[in-house]
Amino acid sequence: MASGVRLKVLYVGLRFDYGEPRRGKSFEFENLYGSLKTMDYLEISFFPFDQVLRERGREQMNRLLLEEVRRVQPQLVFFVLFTDEIERSTIEQISKQTITVNWFADDHWRFESFSRHWAPLFHWVTTTYSGAIEKYHALGFQNVIKTQWACNTHVYYPRDVPRDLDVTFVGRKHSNRAQVLRLLRRKGLSVRAWGRGWPGGRLSQEEMIRTFCRSSINLNFTESSVSFGLKRYAKLFLTRRADGTLRLNTLKEFEGMASVLFQPPPPQIKARNFEIPGCGGFLLTSDADDLSSYYKPGQEIVVFENAADLIEKVQYYLAHDEEREAIRQGGYERTIRDHSYEKRFLDIFRTMGFQL
Repeated sequence: MASGVRLKVLYVGLRFDYGEPRRGKSFEFENLYGSLKTMDYLEISFFPFDQVLRERGREQMNRLLLEEVRRVQPQLVFFVLFTDEIERSTIEQISKQTITVNWFADDHWRFESFSRHWAPLFHWVTTTYSGAIEKYHALGFQNVIKTQWACNTHVYYPRDVPRDLDVTFVGRKHSNRAQVLRLLRRKGLSVRAWGRGWPGGRLSQEEMIRTFCRSSINLNFTESSVSFGLKRYAKLFLTRRADGTLRLNTLKEFEGMASVLFQPPPPQIKARNFEIPGCGGFLLTSDADDLSSYYKPGQEIVVFENAADLIEKVQYYLAHDEEREAIRQGGYERTIRDHSYEKRFLDIFRTMGFQL
């Protein structure tokens, strides 16, 4: 691509969290699209399929997406699918007109029920799960790019606030998280938690970022929810679309969901692994697939193995300010250098063959 010529990209994704306006903007809108639109070498357009779906219905939304592709004439259509709101035939038509890619973010648990069935519709796919690459190749699909969550450095950056909190956790209350925090408190440690299910409730984005900056130690847990409530079993049979409507799963989808129901997915890297260091916070996290490829444990972040190890490391790093500060600074510098979304997208586009 000639110098000064921008890559024309149409981004197709959710505007709202899970497609629900009452929940506010989606993570993908705020961070993926939010980063893409800041990149000087892109000419970016946005098609919010969830919003159009609610306003016009599924059939018209698909028709309008095809019209938008014809109008914009993008060199690349960047999809972030939710369920089957966009029809397979729509993606097939778009893939005949231009290059397409989809960001698959949950292959740790969603590959069998979702990704494997949709990947062949695109020229390229990305995955955040290293174990999925061989699975794609086994399907005969070679154009798979290993990528990862990152830090939206336009939003997540250090704030000038006092570091007046010892140990904090921001995230949902599930699995054994409450038990682990109780163990820390029994050792006399000051631990505070916010998020869905905790007494403190959810924080605003700005409050969360300030908490990362105020904390001597920020905890992170990489396991997924392993609850077995009615909602989890209902997902075997029903899929909720972004407009709130439900449809019956196909046999293949049922089989894929059943294959992981009683086998919890492996711990996975999450955006929080990058956002905390990106805010200049000290990160103490459980391990996850391929985490050491992104940060050096003991130099840029600290990883704990179990509850006993967590307690020991919390006590140690609260008592060793200089070591904690060196690791905090190392994590921040690594994030700014290597783990912005701009860096992720540049690597993806270059792998696809775009000269940027």
